[in-house]
Amino acid sequence: MDIIINKITSRKILTEAKGYLDIGFTHSLNPYSGCAFACKYCYVREMPIQKFKEMPWGDWLDIKSNAAENYRKEIIKLRKKEAPINIFMASATDPYQPIERKARITRGILEEMIENPPDFLQIQTRGLLIIRDLELLVKLKEKCRVLVSMTIETDREDIKRIFAPYAPGIRLRLKALKQIHDAGIPTQASISPVLPFTPEFPKLLEGMVDHIWIDTLSIGDGSMGKRSERLGMPDLFDEHELSEWYRSDIHARVEKYFQKYFPRDMVRVSKQEAFPHKN
Repeated sequence: MDIIINKITSRKILTEAKGYLDIGFTHSLNPYSGCAFACKYCYVREMPIQKFKEMPWGDWLDIKSNAAENYRKEIIKLRKKEAPINIFMASATDPYQPIERKARITRGILEEMIENPPDFLQIQTRGLLIIRDLELLVKLKEKCRVLVSMTIETDREDIKRIFAPYAPGIRLRLKALKQIHDAGIPTQASISPVLPFTPEFPKLLEGMVDHIWIDTLSIGDGSMGKRSERLGMPDLFDEHELSEWYRSDIHARVEKYFQKYFPRDMVRVSKQEAFPHKN
């Protein structure tokens, strides 16, 4: 897939947490704008960052070349307020875009965090390149709380190809998550959004996660399912005879199912349990 990539200088890199993230996170951090993974269900497609673009979501990516420098300046200033700094990276992109291999924007931020750590960092990704930075995460864990949350919305590769054809394969994500967990970094499997999966899905996650996170197209798109409807998700589910998975109560059903395999306190549901108080 061809994608237009631009380097930009951003005015700020930390954004005050609002809406979905305002129950524990203080800031979001997006090293990039746009996303090469271009998942069909992504709610960012319905946000102003994309609405005012002439190019479709997935066709463009902005590299925030001064991200690490901005982070250093901003956190030093924030520290003067003597308030907790809990960062969610990232809320409107994936911090491990394919271009990150060369651009090293996220890596630069992590290096700066080791020198000027937040109180808590959650990395939300489906990118395999996070393994490259494993040694940095181990160092950062000594300075602050860290949670790596890997998006694994299904265990079925055929389903992934329908909804997220450009995203890394599920098996590869599971392998990466296991490596991170084995390195002593707290981990979370983010079933977000819930897509059709096999009965064996929970067993695949055993021994590699500290938490299971359940989110859906109805409760996790920031508008109680309206964005997902505008993106045509009901029709896409119907087209592939998957409509029984597009239910307003699917989160409760999945939670109950996963609690058969994991302790209750390991299974969390959007949104009220979004901020992990304990790792």
